[in-house]
Amino acid sequence: MKSTPAMAGPDGLLRCPWGVGPEDYLEYHDSEWGRPVRGDDALFERLCLEAFQSGLSWLTILRRREGFRSAFAGFGIAKVALFTDGDVARLLGDTGIIRNRLKIEATIANARAIAEWAPGELTELIWSYAPEPADLPAPRGTADIPATTPESVALSSALKKRGIRFVGPTTAYALMQACGLVNDHLAACHVRRAAGAATGAEG
Repeated sequence: MKSTPAMAGPDGLLRCPWGVGPEDYLEYHDSEWGRPVRGDDALFERLCLEAFQSGLSWLTILRRREGFRSAFAGFGIAKVALFTDGDVARLLGDTGIIRNRLKIEATIANARAIAEWAPGELTELIWSYAPEPADLPAPRGTADIPATTPESVALSSALKKRGIRFVGPTTAYALMQACGLVNDHLAACHVRRAAGAATGAEG
């Protein structure tokens, strides 16, 4: 696999190659990706969006993010858990989201499952699979970033055992990357230190 190093963005700063452009990617890369995310509803949103992204470009999801938030009641777990067949029909007709019946139904089923958990339990479960920052060398190029890890396989298995759908090891690792459980900004990326500061994973 060809490894691509950090690349200069329009402002001359080095970034992970995918974060150089378009503007949607650049903004998400610089301000969100890899920053620690906690809170059940916040993590539920990321979990849902990663599931919807499967098989698609992340840019497709980013550009529909506000549509998703509007359609799924801000990803409030308690609210989505109350969605009915009528809501499924509404969502299937909503052009502001990805209209995939299986993923829509999985999102609602996942909310119903998590709604039965104790407050904070989703956050605690997901973060319990964060590896020690010291065990993660800073990737120099894209080839140094895995698609899955032992931790993402274990997280996927744990979530599935709790009734959560559409969360395979690859999706679980994408969630870990996006939510700061790991810091996969390349070593030369100007965001790496800021993203890792909260987890001690500056590298």
